[in-house]
Amino acid sequence: MTTAPAPLPVDFWFDPVCPWTWLTSRWMLEVRATRPIGITWHVMSLAVLNETHLDQLTQNIRDLMDRAWAPVRVLTAAQTAFGSEVLEPLYTALGTRYHLERQPKTRATIEAALREVGLPTDLADAGESNAYDEALRQSHGEGIEHVGSEVGSPIIAVPGPRSPGKVAFFGPVVTPAPKGEEAARLWDGTLAVASVPGFYEIKRSRNVGPLFG
Repeated sequence: MTTAPAPLPVDFWFDPVCPWTWLTSRWMLEVRATRPIGITWHVMSLAVLNETHLDQLTQNIRDLMDRAWAPVRVLTAAQTAFGSEVLEPLYTALGTRYHLERQPKTRATIEAALREVGLPTDLADAGESNAYDEALRQSHGEGIEHVGSEVGSPIIAVPGPRSPGKVAFFGPVVTPAPKGEEAARLWDGTLAVASVPGFYEIKRSRNVGPLFG
């Protein structure tokens, strides 16, 4: 009798307003359908990451950072009240609205996402306060601790092949999100390069924006 391999634990830190993170997260769902992995979702915040150098950002990005606080605060409040298992469906509901349906990053959009996943809409109150900022910063900091502050969202961490610690990396940045066996091959290759001690970066210029189709 063959025993199925235990799922590889994967930690995924995300900010829901980032379109590139959305594509990577949809790729991870494809990976989960083809490889034995279990995903634990964690909230991180591009607003926190950029708060010390807002003056270096374009006005459009500064405006986005202003709007980025509410959704991560609400996600953190939902996680605190109902457990980490609510993060995946709530992120999917928010991301679908933000990135596929082009809905505005407003309280009304957050409330609609909360209703879709069966969570109380008064969780949207958290988006307008700093009551959950300590928990948000802690979650964000745990992700950044793995990779350093020179990256953004998303962050992925897996158990290290040669040590009890974790191998973590930013990205991968892909568009559109690979599907099926192509998604699985990218996962296998990403793990292969990330597991090499001293490996830091592969990069090329992006000549297209996020493709959600």
